[in-house]
Amino acid sequence: MKIPTEPRVEGSSLTRIPSTLLKKSLKNFILLLLVVLFFALPILRLFWMSIQEEGHLSLTHYQTILSDPRTWEVLGNTLHLVFGSLILASLIGITLAWIVAYTDIRFKSVIQLLTFLPLVIPSYVASLAWVQFFRPKGLVSQLLSALLVEPIKINLYSLGGIIFVMGLTTYPLVYLFTVNAFRRIPRDAELAARSSGASLWRVFSKITLPMALPGIMGGIFIAFLNCLDNFGIPAFLGTPAHITVLTTYIYQQVIGFGPTAFNRSAVLSVLLTLIALVVMGIQWLITRKSQVIETHQLDSRPRYSLGRRRWLIEAIVALFLVTTSIMPLISLVCSPLVKAVGLPFTWDNLSFKNYQFILSNPQTQGAILTSLKLAGISALIILILGTLFAYKRTRENNRLTRYLEAMMTAPYALPGTVFALAMIFNWMQPLPGWNPGIYGSVWILYLAYVSRFMIIQVRSGVTAFNQIDRSVEEAGQVAGMTGWTKWRTLLIPLILPVVFNGTLLVFLQSLTELTLSSLLYSSQAKTIGVQVLSYQQAGYTLNATAFSSLIVGLIFLAYLVVFLLAGILRRKRWIQ
Repeated sequence: MKIPTEPRVEGSSLTRIPSTLLKKSLKNFILLLLVVLFFALPILRLFWMSIQEEGHLSLTHYQTILSDPRTWEVLGNTLHLVFGSLILASLIGITLAWIVAYTDIRFKSVIQLLTFLPLVIPSYVASLAWVQFFRPKGLVSQLLSALLVEPIKINLYSLGGIIFVMGLTTYPLVYLFTVNAFRRIPRDAELAARSSGASLWRVFSKITLPMALPGIMGGIFIAFLNCLDNFGIPAFLGTPAHITVLTTYIYQQVIGFGPTAFNRSAVLSVLLTLIALVVMGIQWLITRKSQVIETHQLDSRPRYSLGRRRWLIEAIVALFLVTTSIMPLISLVCSPLVKAVGLPFTWDNLSFKNYQFILSNPQTQGAILTSLKLAGISALIILILGTLFAYKRTRENNRLTRYLEAMMTAPYALPGTVFALAMIFNWMQPLPGWNPGIYGSVWILYLAYVSRFMIIQVRSGVTAFNQIDRSVEEAGQVAGMTGWTKWRTLLIPLILPVVFNGTLLVFLQSLTELTLSSLLYSSQAKTIGVQVLSYQQAGYTLNATAFSSLIVGLIFLAYLVVFLLAGILRRKRWIQ
C-alpha cells in the first residue's frame, strides 16, 4: 500500500513569510538606528557633557553655574523678557482673533495677510526694522514732524524695548491658534446665554474663553517657546545695552572658549530646556480638564454686529496693522538710502552706495549663495525623507513609528541654541579619538538643518496622507500601480499642495535662520543671518539694514515663485 505524502511546495508563501518579516525587521532596525544617531544622540551627548568632568560623572559644573550671581541675573532677564513679551502677544493676539472671528468687520482676508507678515520676517530683521522706525531722524519721525505731530521716542535698546519688539513679532502665533479655536465654538451655547440676559463680557468669560482655552493655551505655549528660543532680537537689541538672556549667554560662553566653556554651556542649555518643560507641564495642568472642541466645524460667520462702531474698529485695526507690519519694513528699506547714520532723510542725503556695497561685496554674495544652497539642498532632502517617513507613519501606525516621530520632534521642540550646542558635542568627536571634520565645516549646518526641520515636513506629510482614503490606494494597486508608478500617478498629485507648503516653510526657515548658524558656521560657510549679525556687531548699521532689506526681498520673491508655480500646477491639474 502506497502511503500518500504531502506535496512539496517550492517557493510557497509559507517559506517567503519569514524572509519578508526578516527584511522588514532589518529595515526598521536601520531606520531606528539612523533616527537615534541623527535626532536623539546629540541631545543625549549634550546632557552627558553637562554632568561629566575629565571623563568622570560630576555635578561640579552645575554647582559652579548655580552659585554664580551672573547666572541668576541672566535667568531673571530671560523670565522678564519672555513673560513680558508673552503678555503683550496674548493681549493683542486674543483681542484681534475675537474681532476677526466674532464680528462683522470687513477686509478679513487683508487683516489675515498683514497679521501673518511678522511671522515670515526673521526676528533679527524685525529688530533692525523697528530700530529704524523709531530713529530720531528717520523717515517716520520726519513724516510725523511734517504733520506737526511729536515723534514717538522709545528706547528699544532696553528690556522694555526688547519686550515690545518680541511681543509684536510673536502675537501672530497666539492669533493663529485662537481665531480657529473661537470659530469652532458652537454658537448655540452662546446664544442660549445671551437669550437668558447674560452680558457680552459674561458670555465671553464663562463660555467662550473656557471652551477656547485649549487652543489659546496652545498658541501661548508656542509663542512662549518662540520667545524663549529667540536669539536675534536679544542679540541685536540687548547686547549693545549689556542685557543678556540665556540664549545670548550660551552664545557668549561658546565663542569665549576656555577649558570649561562647553561644559558650562551644556549646563545652561539644560536649564533652558527645563524652563520649557516646566511651562509645558503648566500648560497641560491648565488644559487637561478643558472641553475639547476640535471635532466641531469651523464657523466663519459673524456672531456680533458692530453697528455704527464698525468703521471705528476697522480704523483702529488698520492703523495698528499698518504701523506694526508695513511701516517698520518701509523704514528698513529707506534707511540705507541716506549717506551716513544720523543724517535726516532729505534729497541731498540720498545715496544708493549702501545697496551697491551689499550687492557687490564678495562676503555678502558668498553668504547669499551659501544660504541658498543650504536651504535648497536641505529642503530637498527633507522633502524626500520626510514624505517617505510620513507615508510609513500613516500606513504603519504602531509603537515604533510613534517613537520615531517623537525623536524627530525633539530637535525642533528644543531651543535652537540648545540644539546647536548638542550638534557640536555630537559631531566634534562622534567616537572617542575620531574626528571626521564635520564640526567646523558646512556639513554640520546641513546635518543641523535636516535634523531640526525634518518634523515640519513629516507633520505636513502625515496631514496629507491622512486625507487619502485607503481604498483609493488599494484601487490603484488592483489596477497595477506599484512602486514609482503609484507615487507618480496617484499619491503625489493628491499630497502635493500640503507637502509643498511644508517644504516652503522649511526652505524659508533655513534660508533666514540665525540661531543654529551663529554657533555652527565656519569662515568658509557664513550664512545670511550670520553676515547681518557681523555687520551689526561691527557697527556697520546701514550695511546691516541694506542686507536685511535684500532678505525681505528674497522672502517675497520666494512667495511669488511659489504663487506662480502653484498656478502652473493648477493648469496642469496637479493640484486643485
